[in-house]
Amino acid sequence: MTSTAATVADQYFAMWNCDDAEARAKLIAELWVDEAMFVDPTFEVTGHDGLSKTVETAHQMFPGYRFTRTGSIDEHHNRLRWTWELAAEGQPAVAGGTDLVTLAPSGKIVEVVGFIDFAPAH
Repeated sequence: MTSTAATVADQYFAMWNCDDAEARAKLIAELWVDEAMFVDPTFEVTGHDGLSKTVETAHQMFPGYRFTRTGSIDEHHNRLRWTWELAAEGQPAVAGGTDLVTLAPSGKIVEVVGFIDFAPAH
C-alpha cells in the first residue's frame, strides 16, 4: 500500500466522521474532484455539496456513530478498495461494507462505489 492510498483512506473516513459542515467542506475540497460521484444502495450524489449532504444525512440517521476502515487497503492502478464498519464507541457495528475508489491523476477521488454487506432496515 502506498502512502497515497493510506492518506486518501484516512481523509475519506475523517470526512465521514466530521460533524462540522465547514470543516467537512474543506476535507471534501481537498479529497474529491469537483464533479466527483458517490453511489451506494442508499445514495447517488455528484459534486461537493451532494457529498456533504450525504454525510450530514448519515449523521442524522446514526447520531454518535463513526465509520472506521477495517482490514487492509487493496490497490492497483488508480483504484483502491477497503472495507468499513459503522459503530457507536464500544458497541458492535450496525453496518459494514466495501468501497471501490477511483482516483484522478492528481490523487483526488473521482468516484466511490459502495457495497453494503449488512445494515439496519430504514
